[in-house]
Amino acid sequence: MPAEPLSAHDVETGLRDLPGWERDGDRIARTYRLPSHFAAAALTVHVAQIQEELDHHSELTLDYRTVRVAVHTHDAGGATTARDLTLAGRIEAIAPGHGAE
Repeated sequence: MPAEPLSAHDVETGLRDLPGWERDGDRIARTYRLPSHFAAAALTVHVAQIQEELDHHSELTLDYRTVRVAVHTHDAGGATTARDLTLAGRIEAIAPGHGAE
């Protein structure tokens, strides 16, 4: 059963609890800044672990000291769903432990 797309209002409401996250077209996205490349790589691996656990994967971009995460739900036609907000919330919970800002 495909996930149901959220309304624009529901996405905005969900983003209130996710500081730094914003709409990027049909996706929600955030860029984290980290103290070192190693910390950025460690965050990327930790995010990948969460994605495997949830069976929901984002676009992850690792740069020198930044990690960009952009997520949407393919089986909802590329729209934002509750699964995306859940993944973003899980990432928000672990990011400070890696020194992310």
